[in-house]
Order: sequence, then C-alpha cells, then structure tokens
Amino acid sequence: MAEGGARSKLSACIGMPTTAVDEFDRLVQRYKARTSSSSSTDARLEVLMDLEYLGDLRVVGFLLEVLADSREMRDVRVHALKWLRDGYLSSEARPRVAAAIRQMLADGAAQELRLQAVLALAEFTDVDGILAALGGLALDTDEAIDIRYGAFTSLEKGGLTAESTALLKLLSADKVLGPCARHALSTWRVLVR
Repeated sequence: MAEGGARSKLSACIGMPTTAVDEFDRLVQRYKARTSSSSSTDARLEVLMDLEYLGDLRVVGFLLEVLADSREMRDVRVHALKWLRDGYLSSEARPRVAAAIRQMLADGAAQELRLQAVLALAEFTDVDGILAALGGLALDTDEAIDIRYGAFTSLEKGGLTAESTALLKLLSADKVLGPCARHALSTWRVLVR
C-alpha cells in the first residue's frame, strides 16, 4: 500500500482527518530539524505548542521522547513535562507518563527539572509505585530539601489512602518534614503515635 493510502487508513481508523496526520509528521520534522541545528529554545517551544493543539494521539509519545532526551534544553523539557502533567491523558497513557517522569528523577536531571518532575507526580498518585517513590524521596535525608518538600506536597495532594497514611506516619518522625507530615495527618484526622 502506498504511504498516502496507509495514512488515510490510519486517519479513518482513529477518526482523524488526513491533514491532521500530515500536520503531525510535518511538525515533528520541523522540530527535529530545529534540534539538529543550533535553534533557539523559543523556536523549539513554538513547534511543541503547535503540536499540542493538533489533538493527535501521537503527541503524547513524542513529548515523552522530548522529556527523556537529556541533551534537550531544560526549558523545552520543562514545557513537555508541564503539558504531560496538565494535558488530557488516556487511562492507558497515564502509567507510561508517570514512569517517564519518575525515570527523570532517577536519571540525575538538573535540580529545577527534578523539582518540576516531583511536583508533576502529584497528578499521578493513583498510578502504581508513585506514592512509594514520592515517600522514598520525602524520607531521603540526603536529598535536597526542595525535592523532599516537593515529594511531601505531592504525596499529601494524593489524598488519604492506606499507603499515603503509612508514609506520612514514617515521615512524621523526620526532624525537618515531621511537623508538616503531622499537620497533614491531623487534617486527615489520623492519630500519630
């Protein structure tokens, strides 16, 4: 089947006009051309913003690639992260996005990017493993206080669950974040012994 025929079939299958599929490919090529040259952050962000408004199902996958690229400019990665945090995601995409954000924390990204990632995880506390990851960061006394506090607030934003309660009880003994954890638990009407 010719490439145009394959695109038409894909467009019909996912209920999208052919022009949207073609536009996605065109914008991705434009973005890649700008990353291979010494293009400015603004130029890259402009292409990302155009991509986001397409409504194409492939945008999430592409933004995950941008997010995972440690060579990409920090501001571009932060933009992709914020869109993935705030954008409408299918239930199938949520675990993939949460895993990618969590991986950024483990990959030793810049401090500002790690802070944005830990705050973004507040939107994914329903995904398996995220509460535990946030709890681990909040409890890690070798971690920067901004990251620890961000993990605590994301954990708290996840709401009252057995897992979050157990993690906050552990955190309540911490010299720095203990008062915050105890306050959150008292707000949830959970007794701390």
